Amino acid sequence: MPMPQQPDLSSLSLADIARLAEQNKLPPVDKWNPDHCGDSEMRIARDGTWFHQGSPIGRQEMVRLFSTILRREPDGGYVLVTPVEKLDIEVEDAPFTAVEMKVEGTGETARIAFRLNTGDLITAGATHPIRFESHAEGPRPYLLVRGGLEALVARPVYYELADLALSNGSVPAGLWSDGAFFPIDAGDDAVAA
Repeated sequence: MPMPQQPDLSSLSLADIARLAEQNKLPPVDKWNPDHCGDSEMRIARDGTWFHQGSPIGRQEMVRLFSTILRREPDGGYVLVTPVEKLDIEVEDAPFTAVEMKVEGTGETARIAFRLNTGDLITAGATHPIRFESHAEGPRPYLLVRGGLEALVARPVYYELADLALSNGSVPAGLWSDGAFFPIDAGDDAVAA
């Protein structure tokens, strides 16, 4: 069955995005506790590409399906879990990538929505905070998706976030979304383009 066409993020209001996100019901992976069965021989690369036995998974429908049964374990590891099996999966950085964003409003009334590489739509806020982490190659912003699973914000989207943080006049520099404030505190170079 073909994957439904993703709507153009720029044509959606944030109310539309919230409605679509609510319709996207996920399996209750946090309630499943099967025995550990081994390694899935799968890996999620830093850029969000999913691999199986060293080859990229080309079917987006499969990536989407696997992403719905992904879970973060208390030890920080990642597994694919069903009611009857649990398999390890390697994640190089974050299991998701935020590849597109849309902003409505300004200052404290702003809302920022993201589209992930899996097609999921997430609105940043208290439930889905944005955090910044310093790395040798520069700051990396992350968005909490669910259950300890994060999305690395793609570099082009990060530049949009940095412009937004610099233009909103907040001190310290940061982002407002859905009533929550997220300072860009990963160092002085965090907002440098």
